[in-house]
Amino acid sequence: MGMKCVGVDVGGTSVKIGIFEITGELIHKWEVPTRQEEGGKYILSDTAASILKTLKELNIPLEEVKGAGLGVPGPVMPSGYVEVCVNLGWRDMYPEKELSEMLHGIPVKSGNDANVAALGEMWQGGGKGYDDIVMVTLGTGVGGGVIIDQKIVAGKHGLAGEIGHVHIRDDETESCNCGGVGCVEQIASATGIAREARRKMASNDTPSVLRAFGDNVTAKNVLDAAKEGDALALEVMEVVGHYLGLALAQISMVTDPEVFVIGGGVSKAGSFLIDILFKHFDKYTPISKNKSGIVLAKLGNDAGIYGAARLILD
Repeated sequence: MGMKCVGVDVGGTSVKIGIFEITGELIHKWEVPTRQEEGGKYILSDTAASILKTLKELNIPLEEVKGAGLGVPGPVMPSGYVEVCVNLGWRDMYPEKELSEMLHGIPVKSGNDANVAALGEMWQGGGKGYDDIVMVTLGTGVGGGVIIDQKIVAGKHGLAGEIGHVHIRDDETESCNCGGVGCVEQIASATGIAREARRKMASNDTPSVLRAFGDNVTAKNVLDAAKEGDALALEVMEVVGHYLGLALAQISMVTDPEVFVIGGGVSKAGSFLIDILFKHFDKYTPISKNKSGIVLAKLGNDAGIYGAARLILD
């Protein structure tokens, strides 16, 4: 039997866990609930107990496990130190060291969950076959991860890949959750797309199927309507495409990845979204015809466990 590795993706409601061949094949995946009480002190012990139990059930001895990777929802310092994970109640801890001790000393490496998801997409997802990718996750917020030479670029303050908080829009008046104004997240997230649609409906009389949804309009409503040729929805997506395309162009002038990998719920719009993005990205990168591609993520919610498992292979 070949060596195995374990990927752990710690989320606010559940901890996703996967056991992999070191070649990247997923053998088994499952979840355990995230117990947030008492400052999240049970999360790692619950995870470790579940891993040991499952390995036993699958007849995989611990000697055959190269190690475990851990994705956590907060910045991780190179030492493995985590100052805070707000969603978990964690403060001032070394989760990789604690989990390693609970798993009888097997190696554990940790990283920020968005960066780890990007690593997963590079390894076995939309970025497979590339060494340099930038992942952009368009969900409730906008996350990101930068991979250069198959390694996560976390930055000295854990802020590399915080694409959602790049300032992009000068005429924005509302504040972002980060405290900034005019962030990518405010226009390109699912929340941002819906808000842009509400603004457009309020500011003009263009007939649109979106008006039936009123203030409850969602990003999915907007994208579905835009695909059907709805004029107002297309206007909204042109604004979104402009700002996100501009952000990708700026990022490409700094990192020049082989591809941008677009994931998250909004990416379910598929090639329709990619085509709008590339049109605007292309417009803002006239310097060369040789430029980054834009592709869809493939691993969905499993990107985190794939990337966590990949962490331990370096």
